[in-house]
Amino acid sequence: MCGSFRRTSRALTQLYEQALRPLGLRATQFTILQVLALAGEVSQGQLGGMLAMDSTTLTRTLEIMGRHGWITERRGRDRRERRLRLAKAGEVQLNRALPAWEKVQSRLRRQVGEQAWNSLLHLTNQVTDLITN
Repeated sequence: MCGSFRRTSRALTQLYEQALRPLGLRATQFTILQVLALAGEVSQGQLGGMLAMDSTTLTRTLEIMGRHGWITERRGRDRRERRLRLAKAGEVQLNRALPAWEKVQSRLRRQVGEQAWNSLLHLTNQVTDLITN
């Protein structure tokens, strides 16, 4: 199962990155922008949990996004806590990238079929929840 999911993940990532590359955006960065747009301000730990992403990879990606001005950060009550939210530039970047992302989504959904699409989303969320909770 691990090999199959990883193979699919790599193929999907390549597809989305090809669509987002002209906008100067990676698939992981786009996902973080989406999550922050929906969640509002969250701690880095919460964001990592939502994405099932390890701290090192997340920190590296957030540093790049911060340099671009796409996210803002402030310290939480505990000085070690980082509170993150979408910056105005991140909102602009997300809105610029949405049409490219939606085009890939629509094409995949059409090719796979609505029922299989919904089943796949349910299954991947179920497996992720079993492992991370």
